Amino acid sequence: MPIGTITGGGLVGAMDIITISSPADIDHAVAQLNIPQFNVIYEKCSPIPLRRKPPGFASLLQAIIGQQVSVASAAAIWERIQAAGLCRAAAMAQASTEDLARLGLSRPKIRYAKALALSGLDYEGLAALSDAEVLSRLTAITGIGRWTAEVYALQALGRADVFPHGDLALQEAARQVFHLPKRPSEADMRALAENWAPFRAVAARLLWAYYKDHKSREGIG
Repeated sequence: MPIGTITGGGLVGAMDIITISSPADIDHAVAQLNIPQFNVIYEKCSPIPLRRKPPGFASLLQAIIGQQVSVASAAAIWERIQAAGLCRAAAMAQASTEDLARLGLSRPKIRYAKALALSGLDYEGLAALSDAEVLSRLTAITGIGRWTAEVYALQALGRADVFPHGDLALQEAARQVFHLPKRPSEADMRALAENWAPFRAVAARLLWAYYKDHKSREGIG
């Protein structure tokens, strides 16, 4: 399956997988979306953070650590994981439960980290899969839910049309930006985000930028 990136002049070739890999890709996507609320965010908060991470075990493990905790807490735990040299699957597979607990991992997340380390996931192979196939492959691993899979696809694979609908920061930002009566549910966000295809990942970046600007803290690690 062909893979490509967006350029300032449009899509290069006939591509089934579109990725966001540079600030120019974000600029182009915002122009293509041309949604007034997003245009305001873009003007106020540019440059919009690219939020790309290298694909592989470490980035997926970091996404797992970020589940259901504050960005600050996740960052602190991740620093300890890095300092302990546990960013490789082989090292994590050999780490003891006691050592991981001392680093701040909860019992469920220790189980998830171990499951990922032993999963044999073909990280390089994910690049050639469709968005749906990537999410299916990732969520088949114990401890990886939809949010974790979507965050990895957006950040590490750079997929242009992936959106973490269950992300609380995105929901709160959407409530404010679109003047909704209450914070939208995951199902509500899924329906709302349909309007932002095929650049839903850029919409997410814009909403995260808005959240940081208004809350003075990051909504995603």
